[in-house]
Amino acid sequence: MNYQKHETAIVDDGATIGANSRIWHFAHVCSGATIGEGVSLGQNVFVGNRVVIGDKCKVQNNVSVYDNVVLEEGVFCGPSMVFTNVYNPRSMIERKHEYRDTLVRKGATLGANCTIVCGTTIGRYAFVGAGAVINSDIPDYALVVGVPGRQIGWMSEFGEKLDLPVSGDGVAVCPSSGERYELSGSVCSRID
Repeated sequence: MNYQKHETAIVDDGATIGANSRIWHFAHVCSGATIGEGVSLGQNVFVGNRVVIGDKCKVQNNVSVYDNVVLEEGVFCGPSMVFTNVYNPRSMIERKHEYRDTLVRKGATLGANCTIVCGTTIGRYAFVGAGAVINSDIPDYALVVGVPGRQIGWMSEFGEKLDLPVSGDGVAVCPSSGERYELSGSVCSRID
């Protein structure tokens, strides 16, 4: 075993877990899950069978990553945030054949207690604020807050708010890293 697992954690036979990953108290990883290298799964995390978690992701306490969720490299899932996989669930109606895919792209942050409604894609390095409810796709670098989620700005890869309007044209510099970003219409891109 090339990863760390707390004695109270359960990792079902068949799960794939990368080197240097850490699985903390009372977590459960199902048999079909694929977890990359250097991943941290906090206390009371659940990972379903049809889940892929990329390298260097951090899934904080009390998060359930259900079937049909893919987290690319470096995704941060804040404490008690929520994923779903059925759009209109009912207790007495079986809808496993209706699972919708959710994709969280590289470097995105999902704040504490936010909810990601299934069938959405969260863009690269996007930042979802604490408590937000996301029910539509989020572009790369977008800063989204509220219920329902609405974009209020742009974030750098370093995690700093960029001095750019939500839409239009402009160039901004990350105050921490010095990286430059260009806004063209409603698309933000790193330019160096």
